[in-house]
Amino acid sequence: MAIDDALAELKDEFELLGDWEERYRYVIELGKDLASLSDSERTEANKVRGCASQVWLVTEPQADGTLGFRGDSDAHIVRGLIAIVLRLYSGQPPADILAFDAKAAFEQLGLSGALSSQRSNGLASMVARIRRDAEMSQAA
Repeated sequence: MAIDDALAELKDEFELLGDWEERYRYVIELGKDLASLSDSERTEANKVRGCASQVWLVTEPQADGTLGFRGDSDAHIVRGLIAIVLRLYSGQPPADILAFDAKAAFEQLGLSGALSSQRSNGLASMVARIRRDAEMSQAA
């Protein structure tokens, strides 16, 4: 699925929900569906800097040139935010990752105004890490 299609699907799902209390519950549910990372993957190298919670992100280059991502956190709402980020970025080619405007996407989903500044900064740190890995993949 193309990154814009994934965003449109998420946007439709969010619009079905009423207020932000329901949306927060949905984000937490998305996080519950994430597969946990193994202890061996919870390393300093996989840790995302700039997040108030513990966040780990594993980047897996695929044979077709796309990048797969897996992530985990010790906080329920953050696991949900990771699930959203992974849904947008995982399985995408590096060029599409780098061309995608995450800030505008999060505004469309209503996340920008609904998250605390700490969580917004953490979300930005996750996206920055994904973009860095995409740039490194393109350069290789």
